[in-house]
Amino acid sequence: MDHLGLVLVELGLIFVGVSVLGVLARRFGLSPIPFYLLAGLAFGDGGLAPVAASGDFVVVAAEVGVLLLLLTLGLEFSAEELSVSLARHRASGVVDLVLNAAPGAGLALILGMSWPAVLAMGGLTWISSSGIVAQLLADLDRLGNRETPAILSVLVLEDLAMAVYLPILLVVLAGGGPVQAIGGVALAVVAVALALLAATRASRRIGVLLSHEQDEQVMLRVLGVTMLVAAATHMLGASAAVGAFLVGIAIPGALAERARAILGPQRDLFAAIFFVAFGLSTDPRDLLPALPWAIGLAIAGLLTKLATGWYAAGRDGVRSRGRLRAGFTLAPRGEFSIVIAGLAAAAGHEQVRVVATAYVLVLAVLGPVLAKFSDAIAERVLGERAAR
Repeated sequence: MDHLGLVLVELGLIFVGVSVLGVLARRFGLSPIPFYLLAGLAFGDGGLAPVAASGDFVVVAAEVGVLLLLLTLGLEFSAEELSVSLARHRASGVVDLVLNAAPGAGLALILGMSWPAVLAMGGLTWISSSGIVAQLLADLDRLGNRETPAILSVLVLEDLAMAVYLPILLVVLAGGGPVQAIGGVALAVVAVALALLAATRASRRIGVLLSHEQDEQVMLRVLGVTMLVAAATHMLGASAAVGAFLVGIAIPGALAERARAILGPQRDLFAAIFFVAFGLSTDPRDLLPALPWAIGLAIAGLLTKLATGWYAAGRDGVRSRGRLRAGFTLAPRGEFSIVIAGLAAAAGHEQVRVVATAYVLVLAVLGPVLAKFSDAIAERVLGERAAR
């Protein structure tokens, strides 16, 4: 079979497999995310049926999936709502950083890793997965919940903080000095500031630019602008996901509602590929030696994110049940953690990659399950006070 035929066969297997798993997940009332991740393990290197020919397509499609998840999440909120929420949750961002960077950095010190590896481990345990959390909020129909603005504020603050953290990490891993670090941070901050300015000051004009009577034109225009803004923020050292989120924020109300309906099928397709791709990049045989450390780190990471969500939702006056939901929803780690681990591995810190992969996989599977059953957990742990 030639290469094109092999690619088509592999993609067909992936799509059919994801479809079956999605139906199975919905039948049990669960988010399909853990099933997609495990499917990726089965199709990846060392799995039951490895797919290699379609790898390049899957990698690009997975990146598009993250952008679409964050774009459609941004479409749910206005620039004014974002500004007010971010201002109120600056303290939540500090709590998030302190609580969640500590377990990773602490384990790195226990294992005798070098200072650059300690910095990388702290970062990868700090950052929640925007992609997984965005999908969870949609799957569990919680976009309108009272705790959701607090969750989104923490996510956006994390993504914005990555604009500062990643340039510093890259310089430290490469053995560079403070001048290079300052230059990288300055470019990233400028990129984010420009995107925020456009989202808050030019929303009406953006709406006029993207509007059209044909749905096809709206889809193409919104996707085109999203990719260009994401590319710009990425090239300047910030997160492409932040760029996509801010495009969604900048689109005004009526058009935003229409764009959500038009882009829904594309988002679902590429998001599924994103979650499968995460599993594809993992060889199950590499996970076993690091699993004990990863499980211990995952338990610590679950508790610290639970505390973060509890604190952040509490600042919005959310009661116990919602605060618990916020913590469990923030628990999954994903794309940023893998990027950080990949950068560390490329610099020669292979132990970081192995521990991080097992850690992320545990929380990417466990987090959505706990988020699904968070109300039942609240009933049992918090009693009648949470049930009201």
